[in-house]
Amino acid sequence: MSASKTRLKRETGVSAPEHSWAATRKAPMHCFSFLLLALMVSAALAEVAWSRAHSSAQDHAGGEYTLTVNADLVVLTATVVDRNNALVSGLDKEDFQVYEDGVLQHVKTFSHEDLPVTAGLVIDNSGSMSPKRADVIAAALLFARSSNPHDQMFVVNFNERVSYGLPANMQFTDRRDQLEQGLNAIDTIGETALYDAMAASLDHLQQGKWDKKVLIVISDGGDNASRHTLAQVIEMAKRSAAIIYAIGIFDEPDGDQNPGVLKRFAKETGGEAFFPESSKEVATICEKIARDIRNQYTLAYVPTISKQGNGYRILDVRVSAPGHGRLSVRTRAGYSLTLAPLASGGKGDQP
Repeated sequence: MSASKTRLKRETGVSAPEHSWAATRKAPMHCFSFLLLALMVSAALAEVAWSRAHSSAQDHAGGEYTLTVNADLVVLTATVVDRNNALVSGLDKEDFQVYEDGVLQHVKTFSHEDLPVTAGLVIDNSGSMSPKRADVIAAALLFARSSNPHDQMFVVNFNERVSYGLPANMQFTDRRDQLEQGLNAIDTIGETALYDAMAASLDHLQQGKWDKKVLIVISDGGDNASRHTLAQVIEMAKRSAAIIYAIGIFDEPDGDQNPGVLKRFAKETGGEAFFPESSKEVATICEKIARDIRNQYTLAYVPTISKQGNGYRILDVRVSAPGHGRLSVRTRAGYSLTLAPLASGGKGDQP
């Protein structure tokens, strides 16, 4: 087994595809935006970012995943909407207040730019999705068309198994024809390994070249086939840089539905969860998500509280501006300074 397959098996509990991951496909550089983000985050990870120069290596020894960080700079992405849920632009740094564990922080850098992202399309292909598949594929392609042309994307298909949709020699693409092939690369059959798919997608995101990272997950049911547990995947999401948008297409009530899981993925990462009445509405939602991503604010600060020890830091971002009425902001719920070891496998894993 190749090194990349071995690493994927250990970190996600999902068997690697039959090919080794190839080098990331190079897309044209969006020079201005890239330089702006580089200056803002000082080589930190986006979302909840910490200076790589002060971060320890990720330790995968013994099947465990440990990440220890020194928080020199925290970078947040925030979406602001008004009382009608319309995106709000034109705000200034002084309009935002960032609290960490209840302590007001000083925002050092601020931006409102359309920055390219690394994005994953995580698509449920269980048997119950068959009549909705055409609508879902059309919606995913509309998301790609509505996104920044410099975005790099990938596809994760799942039923009771997880697979990558792009060709064997390609990690990411910015071409819609290749995305369409990837979305059609699996039959709709079997059960739903949602947690395994999320684990694999969060892992694959880290291979992307853009600091800003997003997952779009579309499913019609709760998990009934994963080796990972919900707690493990939530912990992966908390320590990642990903914003997760979730779309639940539920028909009639059944035992497998679990909208609370999708809501939690979104809440922990600063995304949003949607529950349309019909798969016909998914395209409009995907177009909205693309607009959301392209109209976010980026705020960075150096924490004023002690950076020593383990623990989860709770974030609270508030915004108010004259003439805008009541505004709401979506961002991450918090971040971890030091993460305790977490077994990478789920149910059924051997020590």
